[in-house]
Amino acid sequence: MEQLIVYIVITFILLSLYFNWLGAAFTFVLGVLSLGLAGILTPKEVLSGFANEQIIVIIVLLLIGDIIKSKGILNNFFEKLVFRGAGTYNRFLGRMMYVVAGFSAFLNNTPIVAVMMPFVNKWSDKNQIASSKLLIPLSFAAILGGTITLIGTSTNLIVNGMLEEQSVFPDFHSLQMLDFAWVGLPMTIIGVSYLWLVSRKLLPTNMDILKEAESNMRNYLVNIKIAKKSNLSGKTVSQAGLRNLSSLFLVKVEREKEVFSVVSPNFILQRNDILSFAGDTTAISELIEPQNGVTLEEGIEHQNMQKINLLEVVLSHNSKLINKTVKQIRFRSKYDASVIAIHRNGEKIKGKIGNIELKAGDVLLILTGEDFDDLSFRSREFYRISKLRTYEKPKTKDAIILIGGLILAIILSAIKIVPLFIGVLILLAIIMLSGIANPKDVEKGIDFNLGLTIAMALALGLAMSKTGVAADISHGIINFLAPIGILGLLTGIYIATSLLAAYITNVASVAILFPIVLAIADEKALNPLPFVLLIAYAAAANFMTPIGYQTNMMVYGPGSYKFTDYMKIGLPLTVIYGVGAVSILYWKYF
Repeated sequence: MEQLIVYIVITFILLSLYFNWLGAAFTFVLGVLSLGLAGILTPKEVLSGFANEQIIVIIVLLLIGDIIKSKGILNNFFEKLVFRGAGTYNRFLGRMMYVVAGFSAFLNNTPIVAVMMPFVNKWSDKNQIASSKLLIPLSFAAILGGTITLIGTSTNLIVNGMLEEQSVFPDFHSLQMLDFAWVGLPMTIIGVSYLWLVSRKLLPTNMDILKEAESNMRNYLVNIKIAKKSNLSGKTVSQAGLRNLSSLFLVKVEREKEVFSVVSPNFILQRNDILSFAGDTTAISELIEPQNGVTLEEGIEHQNMQKINLLEVVLSHNSKLINKTVKQIRFRSKYDASVIAIHRNGEKIKGKIGNIELKAGDVLLILTGEDFDDLSFRSREFYRISKLRTYEKPKTKDAIILIGGLILAIILSAIKIVPLFIGVLILLAIIMLSGIANPKDVEKGIDFNLGLTIAMALALGLAMSKTGVAADISHGIINFLAPIGILGLLTGIYIATSLLAAYITNVASVAILFPIVLAIADEKALNPLPFVLLIAYAAAANFMTPIGYQTNMMVYGPGSYKFTDYMKIGLPLTVIYGVGAVSILYWKYF
């Protein structure tokens, strides 16, 4: 009966993650809570994952990466190492991928891709090459680099955390910093070389959303004029009902030779005022009702676009804005910006913008006010695409503490002098004590959902081992692949992990496969290390779909890609990486 319950919980988790019913964190919480209520896991076992130091390491490394990003240090590096002097597509592509992969080996790849996206758009615009020829390689290079070291990706640290919790192999409890480099380094070089050779040919030439908007502004901007006898004359913007229109946003008011670009709710309208609205202009009928006494003017001329701060942002994979409408979010008041268009899967979504439910990877075209930069600076909800934020020149002291401190923590961990857990906590304390980061800002940057998801995933793995589900599945896999031998067994595990990671999530794939591969190693009396490393590589080297990895989702909307674009260029790379990983591990350990 206990095994049946575990199978039901696993099925629920896989379906919920695939169809995005509840979000990753809540899905795992419900699944593990069910196991606790059924008596399969004790309360202590349910909560045991929170004591795993790898969760803290992941969260602290994310925080440090976010602080490095916020200080503009990465911008300086990318400007000097990638942007300058890269006059041709191949030169820029090669520089970008190798630099990004190198940084991703030691920093979380999400902030690296977030910082690099505006550089890609800037270079693309300057050289008249579609950014869609560069954004997937950017994401893939970050993923490849992350497989080189223990801290290169959270997936590697999650696997290490599960290894620390397991009891099947008592003498085998931790992975070292460079255990991943045997496969990660050569496969990163091979993978980047493959992308350098085929990206221009295999990737589509898609028009940038911002350029499309600028070339077709009538879809977004419209003018109306208040007639002499209009009933709107003498009313405030709020009284006239122009403050909370469902699909339109009042951008500015022109009165004779004066322009009011910041229009408050108490602004009093006068006859002959020209009001400029942005958004879904098909909803203009809301304004030009006969009783309002307004007339439709010509659309805003292209040169007037310089007066309007138009910006693209993409929703992050774990944004709190997901599954909420623009109206529910109160986007304008929260960020001093108005959403005038939403693009998903490369197409503009039609309908009333205020009623559109947002999804991960959506690209929002927004008009920003003066306070947008300050209100959105440390936001984890979305990443800007089309414009580089203005940073003050990073202080040398800050750069030395952040970059030098991280390198020192990694070296001390690699030579086993100071554990990584202690090293990154000391570095975070120094960062806050030296005033580089405000403790209150650091607290806001903690990704509680990720920590909760990992802790619950550890508990799920424990339940699979405890009830014998992992042993049963492993026995079936061994029997099925026995005729092919060890090489076939490694290949089968890689394929299973890779498919789960591509269509569900990498956390779910390692949570389910980890206890199974340990049971396989135990039953066959084999070294567990190659099996553990294999599922880490398979879960992290995720190239086939946009939904399998956060950086793939980040570039999905901005590149106006289709699902098949990832499969076209990512499937061969997945096969190449899989063949390389299996071959190297088989050669090294068997």
